[in-house]
Amino acid sequence: MRAELENLGSYNIYYHETEEVYNEDFSKGPKVYFAPLTGVITNQFDANNSHFGIDIVAKRNDAIKAIDNGVVILAEWTLNTGYIIMIQHSGNLISVYKHNSSLLKKPGEYVKAGDLISIIGNTGEQSSGPHLHFELWLDGSAVDPLNFISF
Repeated sequence: MRAELENLGSYNIYYHETEEVYNEDFSKGPKVYFAPLTGVITNQFDANNSHFGIDIVAKRNDAIKAIDNGVVILAEWTLNTGYIIMIQHSGNLISVYKHNSSLLKKPGEYVKAGDLISIIGNTGEQSSGPHLHFELWLDGSAVDPLNFISF
């Protein structure tokens, strides 16, 4: 499957073929990410208590947007987090969107910054009401989304 995806230009999971191009992108200044949703943050990032993201409450049926260009690497249902979507971005960054009521993208799809990817929801056993649980993972470690995105 990986070879198949690599051969499809629009679903190419590699953003840069050379290190020079990779460095050029980041030499232009700090990266700016879209906020996935406009709402109220009700629960902060707290790695010490295994809360690896932030919770954002918003209006019912609000659309959730991709924070940056990337490739959807997971879009499925899980018992704990309901409908979940994960996007791989350049710079070894992964964004995770949990508890959605529905998903608008499938694995392998390329998304652009600001594209609609899901609808806010209340799915999964770990959800206590309609909200988005949003996580960022950089180089395999959870990071506080508030350090990267202005909400």
